[in-house]
Amino acid sequence: MAIWQWALLALGLVWLMQSIGVWFQMRHYADVFKGITGRFQDGYVGAGHARGRLRKGTIALLVVSPDLVVQRLLLMTGRSVFTKFRREREVEGMTLAEFRAGRNPDAADSEEKAIALAIEQVDKIRSKAAAPGINQEFAAA
Repeated sequence: MAIWQWALLALGLVWLMQSIGVWFQMRHYADVFKGITGRFQDGYVGAGHARGRLRKGTIALLVVSPDLVVQRLLLMTGRSVFTKFRREREVEGMTLAEFRAGRNPDAADSEEKAIALAIEQVDKIRSKAAAPGINQEFAAA
């Protein structure tokens, strides 16, 4: 076999391993998300992500109760498909306003960007739930 054929075979194997790793990571994300939505059935869940070019990327899952208290914050930061979520216990019990005040959404840190997107998603979900007529529309269906 010529060297370019070995290189092509190696490239194919690396691509296959990456695809399998991404599949496992997506399964882990789906399992964690199902666990959160199953455990915290009331309130709001926001997810945010920030990709890093040369730095680590981050995914944030934020759970807020109906009375706007942070119930759970999970962060997954890393470059590898083996990265797992870690629970940030120090923010649990804070109000959403307190939590938001302690954040800098303009920071270059990928964790801050992901958390800012998760907060933004919670705000969007809250505004849709508070919109007049939306609950009646679903009740009629």
